[in-house]
Amino acid sequence: MDTHKQVDRQAYTVCVTERLQESLRRRDVFVPRRARWGDPRVKLLQGAPWEAMRPQVCRALGHPDTAEPALQALTHQLNAAYQRTVANFPTNAAIRVEQVKGRDTLTLTGLDKLQEPPSLLTLRAQVLARLPRVDLPEVLLEIHARTGFAHAFTHISASDARVADLPVSLCAVLLAEACNIGLEPVVRADVPALTRERLSWVQQNSIRAETLSRANARLVDTQRTLALAQAWGGGEVASADGLRFVVPMRTIHAGPNRKYSNASRGVTYDNFTSDQCTGFHGIVIPGTLRDSMFILDGLLEQQTSLRPTEVMADTAGTSALVFGLFWLLGYQCSPRLADIGEARFWRLDTTADYGVLNGIARHRIHTALITRHWDDLLRVAGFLHQGTVSASELLRSILRSKRPSTLARAISALGRIPKTLYMLAYIDDEHYRRRILTQLHRGEGRHSVAQAVFHGQRGELRQRYREGQEDQLGTLGLVVNVLVLWNTLYMEAALKQRRTEGLAEDAADVARLSPLGHRHLNFQGRYSFALAESVAQGALRPLRHPSDSSDEEEWETRLA
Repeated sequence: MDTHKQVDRQAYTVCVTERLQESLRRRDVFVPRRARWGDPRVKLLQGAPWEAMRPQVCRALGHPDTAEPALQALTHQLNAAYQRTVANFPTNAAIRVEQVKGRDTLTLTGLDKLQEPPSLLTLRAQVLARLPRVDLPEVLLEIHARTGFAHAFTHISASDARVADLPVSLCAVLLAEACNIGLEPVVRADVPALTRERLSWVQQNSIRAETLSRANARLVDTQRTLALAQAWGGGEVASADGLRFVVPMRTIHAGPNRKYSNASRGVTYDNFTSDQCTGFHGIVIPGTLRDSMFILDGLLEQQTSLRPTEVMADTAGTSALVFGLFWLLGYQCSPRLADIGEARFWRLDTTADYGVLNGIARHRIHTALITRHWDDLLRVAGFLHQGTVSASELLRSILRSKRPSTLARAISALGRIPKTLYMLAYIDDEHYRRRILTQLHRGEGRHSVAQAVFHGQRGELRQRYREGQEDQLGTLGLVVNVLVLWNTLYMEAALKQRRTEGLAEDAADVARLSPLGHRHLNFQGRYSFALAESVAQGALRPLRHPSDSSDEEEWETRLA
């Protein structure tokens, strides 16, 4: 027998086993009824049920039944974007093409700090000087009197709790959780609504994810009706950013995150901020997972009346896979790019002349993979849209291996088109870059307020289990929204008062005001849950006079 035709059985077995293991990791081969190695597409309809639903999915998401019309439209958009960027290139002082190791590379100059005109500085100082100084318990009760948000906290048994002053008890528990101080500082044995037994009962039976979500929706929807909030934005733009919390307890629900210099175990609270400065959703992420995997979850799962279509994020959200899923679902991903020089620009038309960008647009998108898997792409988008499967679950499943599955490669191939469209707009339009930065600053402003509120126990999250972490950080997000709404209401009142005094303001200056200040709010030491009768009936408390500084020293001492 010819020895060259013999098969080494042991080597063959090792080879097949290795290939099988790699295929399992890539999600090209699946183990039935297994969470870790199962097919993520089993939750998606197949066969006749899918064919019946397919036209509905295409209409809902605005996609054609086949890939060719979509690719033709994208080719036209991409060519137009390249030509527009090339035409503006001679007058675009922020960008230049340089040779690095024999290849063309883009260099983008950072944005200069946007100067604040004297009129804005004056307006901001005068508005803030009129805001009343108030303790956090009164803010909670006052906003409940206006919105009834505490009524969203129903008993876990789904029955109406018939106890007196229940909103007072709820606000006390919310404060204790959000400030991370525990129940002890708010317990009052002489007040029936604030006894330890009442507060423990409320904490155990009413504070949970679904009630927090309902209460938060009331606050966000109320903010949306205010004229001042509408001057900041219409709710179509949002940002997603993570706030890190150290978890000193030994738990599997926390871990280190290389994104942060602090190597302590913890979680990331990924929160979503609208252009009206409200937080409309939040997700607790273990320390070892990337924030970008959860951005779509926040958009698809949130229960407010806001319908954001564009999301700003940090550089971590720039993968082609994320762009592909965003485009399939009708969203625009607009991350802040740390280094445009390392980004790849892609083209569909290999014969197109893009002038000075020809050397940049050297990567070609292979559309055959998109065309072949168009049906799978529609199924994934349709069932993400309907909530049958979560985006983070899908991403974690198809990204387990360093070698992506065919489904992941198809989504990424598609995503390179909207990603290139975004990068062309990013380098061509300074206003677009500044708009992204402005929205990200709003999210960072909310983080500053959240950190000031969450002051107890050194700002560490001491919940062992994920449900407890989610409930406590969800409470923190709710209380921050209460503060944002309270500030917006009183800033509106301050602006109206200025107008009655004959003082005018520029609309551009009003649009740059922010409800994320908190120097006039006290989070520490005084927890008296009582309201003046007029405020409890819905009236605003008196504004301060801008020249009144009689209690300035006392207030600063209290905040210190």
